[in-house]
Amino acid sequence: MAYSYACKDYPEMDSCPGKVVAETKEEVWKLMELHAKEAHGEDPNDWSAEDRAFLGDLIREEAG
Repeated sequence: MAYSYACKDYPEMDSCPGKVVAETKEEVWKLMELHAKEAHGEDPNDWSAEDRAFLGDLIREEAG
């Protein structure tokens, strides 16, 4: 099984083509944080618990 996150699923990020796919949710989180930092200049350490909960809901299981 694999998991994915597509940046375009986040509100107001529909123009971002960034998508990460990994074997575990933990790997997806690491890749999401790297993408946010590099592509959007965000500091994931600044994300609130609510932000993280919302982002977690956007992680999907990939059909395989």
